[in-house]
Amino acid sequence: MPGWLALPELCRFLLPWVLALSHRALGDPALHPGPHYLLPPIHEVIHSRRGATATLPCVLGASPPSYKVRWSKVEPGELRESPILITNGLHARGYGPLGGRARLRQGHRLDASLVLADVRLEDEGRYRCELINGVEDESVALSLRLEGVVFPYQPSRGRYQFNYFEAKRACEEQDGRLATYGQLYQAWTEGLDWCNAGWLLEGSVRYPVLTARAPCGGPGRPGIRSYGPRDRTRDRYDAFCFTSALAGRVFFVPGRLTLSEAHAACRRRGAVVAKVGHLYSAWKFSGLDQCDGGWLADGSVRFPIATPRPRCGGLPDPGVRSFGFPRPQQAAYGTYCYAET
Repeated sequence: MPGWLALPELCRFLLPWVLALSHRALGDPALHPGPHYLLPPIHEVIHSRRGATATLPCVLGASPPSYKVRWSKVEPGELRESPILITNGLHARGYGPLGGRARLRQGHRLDASLVLADVRLEDEGRYRCELINGVEDESVALSLRLEGVVFPYQPSRGRYQFNYFEAKRACEEQDGRLATYGQLYQAWTEGLDWCNAGWLLEGSVRYPVLTARAPCGGPGRPGIRSYGPRDRTRDRYDAFCFTSALAGRVFFVPGRLTLSEAHAACRRRGAVVAKVGHLYSAWKFSGLDQCDGGWLADGSVRFPIATPRPRCGGLPDPGVRSFGFPRPQQAAYGTYCYAET
């Protein structure tokens, strides 16, 4: 019939209009990228300290008819995720070592934020909040970063004595853990300049240089120098350790003590001889400033300087100075003690 469109022409005419309407009704993924239920976090990096309570935000913009939320920690370098907590909106169950310290905030019915109590050094890292609704799963990722301090560490035998696993254990024995590359980079931006290479948590070996010089890798630009891939069992270096805020306090006991007398002096005061990480933490977070060498638990003698001055370490920058590892029988130093509060 004249003036009427044939069926094929009519379909070609109506199809763009129908698609446009359906995109408006259902939401065009190209126009609305990212999660459809989970709201993107305002801050993707959450800062905390050891011993504090940290909240990792995860909020739904709308509630699917049926769903679960799973929180997990992305383990660095292992290409796997460790489950922490799973909830269906009514009940929640914790898993693994973090599960016992984790709970949901539940500020409202769409709040699936994770609350971690008594934050520990090993809690730093990448976390994922995943919504599982049986149709199209979605997730948001956040990072938990601890405020802390990186310190280089070597044993009494001298430098380059640790394989990777020994370095990891040495840091843990000094109230720390192996630093990550990100933590070492942050320390470098804050002034860490060190010529000895050390293991990092990811298994790499690096050292931070602020002033390029011949005995420290030669000329070049300042930065984090890398030794490339290393064998974790065979190759030996120092360690870069990381520690954070303390639950207790560090204090100095003056005297001319041997190492065994230092232990006795701390015990009489209800304390123990401080570890290297304790001293660095007290210097970083409490501003501990003492121009006197004191025994530490590993047999080294060190002292913390918050305000550099003449005849107190001889260096222009704040830091923890070291006298190395004197003979334990040498009665020449006080001691730094650590007491829980």
